[in-house]
Order: sequence, then C-alpha cells, then structure tokens
Amino acid sequence: MDQLPLISIITPSLNQAGFIERTITSVLTQNYPNLEYYVIDGGSTDGTINILHEKGNSLQWISEPDRGQANAINKGLSRVKGEIICYLNSDDELAPGSLRIVGEFFRRHPQAAWLTGRCKTINKQGQEVRRAITIYKDLWLLLRSRKVLLVLNYISQPATFWRRTIIDEVGIFDEDLHYVMDYDYWLRISNRYPLWIVPSILAYFRIHPFSKSGSTSHAQFEEELDVARRYTKSSILLMLHQLHKSIAIQVYRRMIKEQQ
Repeated sequence: MDQLPLISIITPSLNQAGFIERTITSVLTQNYPNLEYYVIDGGSTDGTINILHEKGNSLQWISEPDRGQANAINKGLSRVKGEIICYLNSDDELAPGSLRIVGEFFRRHPQAAWLTGRCKTINKQGQEVRRAITIYKDLWLLLRSRKVLLVLNYISQPATFWRRTIIDEVGIFDEDLHYVMDYDYWLRISNRYPLWIVPSILAYFRIHPFSKSGSTSHAQFEEELDVARRYTKSSILLMLHQLHKSIAIQVYRRMIKEQQ
C-alpha cells in the first residue's frame, strides 16, 4: 500500500477547558500513522493551557492573543505541512477511525481536491441530538449541488478535509467573518472543484449553551446570507436562501426553548 498522506489537524481554541481534552483525545487516539496536530489557542485563562502542557509532545501548540477564530485557523494554516488539512473546533470531536478513512480516500483518488462526510450533532454530555437536522443535511448532501449550497450550508465543517494545494488557489479564511468562515470557504472551493463524499460518520459537532452556534443562530444565519450574496446575483437563489433562513431560525429557536 502506498504511504498514506500526512494529515494536519488545526484546533482553534479559546477558553474551552470543559471540552478541549475530549477534542484532543479524539484526534490522538485515531492511530493514524501520518498525523500532524496543532492547537492554536487565543490566550485562554480557564485551564486550557494546563491541559495542553499535560499532552507533552503528542501535539504542537501556541497560546497568544488573536483576532478571532478565522485568524487562529489561518495561523495554523501557515504552520502545518500536511498534504490534507482539516480544522476541528475545540468542542467538537473526530469519530473513531475517521482519519484512516480520509487518508485512504485521498490516496485512492488523487483527482479529489476536497471531501466531506457525515457528522452527528452531540450535546454537552456527548449524546446525539437534533437527528432530524442531521438527516435533513445528509439528504441535501447527496445532491452535491452548488446551487443548493448557495441556499443552505449542508456541508458539516468538522467532517470536511481538503488538499493544501487549495490554499494556493482560493487563499485563506476570511477573518472578517465571525460565524460562517467555513461556508465562505466551501463556496470558494466549490467554484473550482467538485465535492467528494464519503458515507461514513467522520466527526461529531457539539452544541451547548456557550457555543457560537448554540446561542447566536440568528446572527449566524444573517452572516450566511451576506456570504451567499457574494457568490450569486440570482434573485431566485437569494430569495430561497432568505426563506430557508427564516424557517431555520424558527426551528432552532423552538429547539432551544424545548431544551431549557
């Protein structure tokens, strides 16, 4: 078997001591033979640094003030050397065996520039939640349509990996975006390369009261609409995006209310 590609994982972090150890463990227990792991911390004051010190030489990390999540990711991109790249937020997790699946896929498909897989949503305790939303996104994912992507973001960020050559073509993440820097990046990539899909669950997206997606869904969807406007002038697509945004906000509000 040809050598599996070097995969670089970047974890941007700020004051996530309650979750980051589980995130780190999900990466380091992959038993993937060619792994580079960076944690880019924004100057945490909650015990995160103690956790990073305890990990010793099993990962690389820095801790210094930054200008937000996208800036932290870009710092990581400037450091990593992997052929394949992913960023994993400090409250999310990789599914067991996911890096082997990803590495073997890219080895077998040299023409593939990026891929995504399935992703479950979990709560603070690690239990699966919001299954209906997961099923909904998985159904749209099967279409792999850029037009649909301009209406709704069906690509799960922690389950998405891309070749480092993409950085030379589409650049780094937009540091002016606070919530949907990933959505902007997917639209840039999809303008050049088709999305490849593996049917496996590759990651777990954690939702909790202090996560950006858990507490500010309205602002997130508004920023997402602004990003869509960058990439299409179609009044129909933008109208559909606006409609989907309105429905999604109501659905998320109801879910948050039911969880309280």
